[in-house]
Amino acid sequence: MNFLEQKILADGVVKPGNVLKVDSFLNHQIDIRLMQKIGEEFKRRFADVEFNKVLTIEASGIAIAAFIAYLNDVPVVFAKKGQTVNSTDDKYVAKAYSFTHKKFNDIFVSRPYLKPTDKILIVDDFLADGEASKALIDLVKQAGAELVGVGIAIEKGMQPGGAKLRAAGIRLESIAIVDSMDAETGFIKFREQ
Repeated sequence: MNFLEQKILADGVVKPGNVLKVDSFLNHQIDIRLMQKIGEEFKRRFADVEFNKVLTIEASGIAIAAFIAYLNDVPVVFAKKGQTVNSTDDKYVAKAYSFTHKKFNDIFVSRPYLKPTDKILIVDDFLADGEASKALIDLVKQAGAELVGVGIAIEKGMQPGGAKLRAAGIRLESIAIVDSMDAETGFIKFREQ
């Protein structure tokens, strides 16, 4: 059992509807030491590939992306979910369905931040149905950049996202893969890796 699986068992809460609540350490309140370990683990797992940018989606992926980027001395780019007064029309746009929020979001990255010469590592906190990853991959393709892989902190193995990415030939590294959960008992089964 790895460090993230141990943390999930200690502090995660299983809710009805295939929901794993980890907001006490990952996506609301952030355990900085855990983020550092996650960053170090992704640095180890992707040591054999070259990348010059880390791409994620706001908001929960930003902390993970920041640690990976810091350890690899590259910038973080995050896809925004909403327009602001200083948003530009010069951007790549994709649609992402949120499992957690049960709605579609238009996500975007301004064109100057993704270039055809970029080698991109996508990271996020969760992978469920794979919609956020699919939208981020779409942004990378629109830019003509190269996708070197996808790093996920927690993959819900009982949902199709991971299988879809692997079937598409995309390199996927998930630190913890949850194969099953039971909201009544709180039981969590992890996939052997």
